Amino acid sequence: MKFLGIYYFIQESKSLRKAVSDAALLIGTLHDDEIIEANNYDIKVAPIEQVQCECCGMKEDCSSNYIEQVKGIHTGRWVCGLCSEAVKERLTQASPNIVMGDALSLHKQFCLEFKATRMNPKGSLTCAMRDIARRSCQQRMLTKDKPLMVSKLARSSSCVPRIDH
Repeated sequence: MKFLGIYYFIQESKSLRKAVSDAALLIGTLHDDEIIEANNYDIKVAPIEQVQCECCGMKEDCSSNYIEQVKGIHTGRWVCGLCSEAVKERLTQASPNIVMGDALSLHKQFCLEFKATRMNPKGSLTCAMRDIARRSCQQRMLTKDKPLMVSKLARSSSCVPRIDH
């Protein structure tokens, strides 16, 4: 079977496939005028730059046009595709008056906290315990004005100590 200048040899077992290009064979058969004509096409390739996501730190190779487009959407900051989707999700789920800059800042903070937990597991446990204590303290402050409903344990008859002589 010939497909776009590549021959495919498929064995009967369907598990082993081998592809061989015939481009090297075709180069020898082309005439000089055909090669010159093929080289005269005006192909413009945009310069490629490496950029780093401001949230997660992942590096990508992108064209300058794409970089400017992404920065235009995200208030002048470069954000990778995954973080961009997370920011969009945060915008749709959060209150309606949150803006792109706030959503980006919240996501960047989340990424920094996540990175800290991966690099220092003991520190992440400490931070988690601190957050639990902080929330607990805030809840106590909120319920300070309200009387506490403490449930008292009632003794049942089976709990009475018994000494048999």
